[in-house]
Amino acid sequence: MEIFSSYNLIIGFSVIIILSFIFNGLAKKTNVPAVLMLIVLGVIIQYGLASFEGEPFDFFPMLEILGIIGLIMIVLEAALELKLKREKLRPILVAFTIALIGLVVSTYLAALILYGLVDGMTMQSAWLYATPLSILSSAIIIPSVVSLSEVKKEFHIYESTFSDILGIMLFYFLSGSLNPAEDSGVTGFALNLVLTVVISLIASYGIILIFQKIKSQVKLFLLIGVLLLLYAVGKKMHLSSLIIILIFGLVIANMKLFFQGRLKEFINFEKAKSIYHELHVITAETAFVVRTFFFVIFGITITLSSLLSLRVTLISILIIVTIYAIRYGLLRLFMGKDISPQVFIAPRGLITVLLFYAIPAEAIIPGFEPGILLFVIIGTSLIMTGGMIWDKERERLRLEAEDELIIEDVEIPAVVPQPVSGMSSTGSTASSDNLDV
Repeated sequence: MEIFSSYNLIIGFSVIIILSFIFNGLAKKTNVPAVLMLIVLGVIIQYGLASFEGEPFDFFPMLEILGIIGLIMIVLEAALELKLKREKLRPILVAFTIALIGLVVSTYLAALILYGLVDGMTMQSAWLYATPLSILSSAIIIPSVVSLSEVKKEFHIYESTFSDILGIMLFYFLSGSLNPAEDSGVTGFALNLVLTVVISLIASYGIILIFQKIKSQVKLFLLIGVLLLLYAVGKKMHLSSLIIILIFGLVIANMKLFFQGRLKEFINFEKAKSIYHELHVITAETAFVVRTFFFVIFGITITLSSLLSLRVTLISILIIVTIYAIRYGLLRLFMGKDISPQVFIAPRGLITVLLFYAIPAEAIIPGFEPGILLFVIIGTSLIMTGGMIWDKERERLRLEAEDELIIEDVEIPAVVPQPVSGMSSTGSTASSDNLDV
């Protein structure tokens, strides 16, 4: 029987999407990330495919394409949620600072661990391998924090988005340093960043002004096609392409801020707002589908036997310990004592996998085992799950205790017995001499 026939693929894709929707529902009830369920589903499919004879299918090219598109959709989805208001300035700066310091310090410590414990690892390669392991996964975090308070949810959206972008910029800066033709140093990198921001703003204004005039009902996938094109061309030009996507999302989500003065005359806010709402829906739907197939295919391609290595376990546990030690210190420093469940929410995921497969050939170290990647992804996801379940239970107990205190504090007025008609205040029966005849 042909496994990869057209109808079998349609059936398989449909079942995976249905299961992913069910996994999302289970994730909301159990706090177990849907990503873990998708990876397990991929592992099950891997063993199912192994039972059939035939040439093994190479899923890696598909994984890379899905990862890039998923990354773009996830960053765009997150940018559309960010409202740039004066009162949001402080939480945005705090989230940016925590993301930046956490990324750099986590990368440095993870690089030291890999340099010391992986055979043949150089310090330059160690930084490249450590960077993906130090980036928060907005693909896991954003769907997982919907039940948190508005303030905590916003913090995680800001932090994970900044971590994605800063981590990718750091990775490609480090990988560019391996190639003398592309290495422009810190100054060149800063100029590249400024150029990317300028191009992003010009492109964002142009896209919004043009698309508000298009009357066709089928323009949203055209818009996504334009964004994918800008991203790919930007990569070819060695720009920080993800910033193009982020800035476009920020501009269209905050049009009244970016279209002021004379620019206000060129935009129809009602039409542009309609594009924003429709784009928000289609971006979320596309991100859901791409994320689903990315993690399922990742599950199909992983080798579980690598988890059984003691060296893999030791390195992974050390990296996880440093991740949460740094996170605890930063959150206590910048946010005070109320850091639950934020301290537990530091999963690794899509970008970690995507950047791992993007490590240049000249930096690849044969002694590095991919099981470290899988161990860290699963470990941080399970810690997040346990932390959110614990926090929810703690909150439930707190509310119950408050309810009990309220009940105890309510004063119940004493019931004073009233004299019965025909009875004196002393309780004796009134004399007949006092009765009117």
